[in-house]
Parts: sequence; structure tokens; C-alpha cells
Amino acid sequence: MIGRMDDITAELVPKLAELPGVRAVVLGGSRAQGTAGPDSDWDLGVYYRGTFDAEVLGRLGHPAHVAQPGEWGRIVNGGAWMSVLGRRVDVLLRDLDRVERWRDDARDGRFEVDNVPGHLAGLPTYTVLGEVALSQVLTGELPAVEFPERLREVADARWRWNGAFSLLHADAHLAKGNTVGAVGMAAKAAMETAHAAVASRGVWVLNEKTLIGRAGLTAADAILGEGDVATALRRMRELLDPPDVAGLQR
Repeated sequence: MIGRMDDITAELVPKLAELPGVRAVVLGGSRAQGTAGPDSDWDLGVYYRGTFDAEVLGRLGHPAHVAQPGEWGRIVNGGAWMSVLGRRVDVLLRDLDRVERWRDDARDGRFEVDNVPGHLAGLPTYTVLGEVALSQVLTGELPAVEFPERLREVADARWRWNGAFSLLHADAHLAKGNTVGAVGMAAKAAMETAHAAVASRGVWVLNEKTLIGRAGLTAADAILGEGDVATALRRMRELLDPPDVAGLQR
């Protein structure tokens, strides 16, 4: 472990492991993969069976914003944003029965794509298998997972088809003078094609933040970023006047 994870482990992980239905607690995200920066959050996955009342997370002695299973969708599920020993910790709930069903689907080349906030292309249901594969088990046991050969083939073809379809819609938006829709669909197509590229190599991807680079499609950044992107984003925020979702997360 690095940083203050030893302190967090001693303080929080035993409490999580003792909660009803919990089968394993893992370290996930950038901390588990060795790519974290000094300000990166700690991600703890809590794998359970049966029903789980997330309110128990708010009674562990640390400030927390709690979400019940399903509140964040099928894949992200639920959990809590917590502050533990002065560090930001995301406790993410994972239903082991659902993980195993999606593992069986993936072996047969079956998966679904969920619309998840913060993701252009959405998240495939095999994302949860990547979490298992890339995590560090702190207590308990998890089923073994692999990137099935059949999934490589099916995901590659399906994501590439999705990307082509998005580009068709980009053309349709542009023909109607809808620049926002055209650029948005083009960006979505890039993400979908990137999913195809990494899946064909059997590479697990947990989100879209580094997906374009890992797929070797960084030329898309240059194509879509020919103008001053920072200024464009600032002006877009001024136009849309969005709520402070970053503030709501903590």
C-alpha cells in the first residue's frame, strides 16, 4: 500500500467487511493500478450478496453521502462518498450475483451498454469484470475473471458498428445546422470505436478518461480540438449555467 492507505485500511476496511452480506472488500481505481496522482481518491469496492442497506455506510463514523443500490444505475450501483482520516474515499457497492451473471454473459459474447452520466458512449456490463480483474483484494475472495475470446470478437464488431451509426447521425445533425449535435455524435463515435479497439486486444477499461489514448486514437483530439477548447468550455458553461455537480459529490 502507498500513501495513507494503511491507516484507511485499519480504520475502514474491517468495518466494511463485517457488514451484513459482504463477501469481499477491494482497492480499485487508479490506486490499485499504480497510476494515481497525489490528489487521487481512494476507491474501495464492497462486494455483497443479497440485499444491502447502504444507510449502514453512513453509520461507520465518517462523513458520508450515501446512495442505495441501484441509485447510481445498474453498473455503478450505489455506495458512499466519504471522508476518512482527511482523505476522500469512494465506497462502491457491487452485487456479486449480478457480477457473476454478467461474467457468464461475457463468456458467450453477450453484453449490454448502459447510459451512465459522465460517459459519452456509455458503459458495457463487462466493466464490472474489469473492476474485479484490476482490483487488489483486501479481504475476502472474488471469482476469477478473464477477457473471453468470444467477447473480444463480438465487442469489437458491435462497438465499431455503433461508431459508424453515430457518424451517420453526426452527418444528419450537420445537415440540419446543428453543430453541437454533429460534434457530440462525432466524439461519441470516437469513444465507441476506441472501445472496439481495446476490446479486440482483451484490454479492460473502467471509464472513458484514458480510452482514446489507449486505443491509439489521439488524432481525434486534434481533429475535434482545433479551436481553443478551454475557451469553448468556459463559454458553454456560461451559456448552460449548470448546477454545481462537483460540489454535490462531496
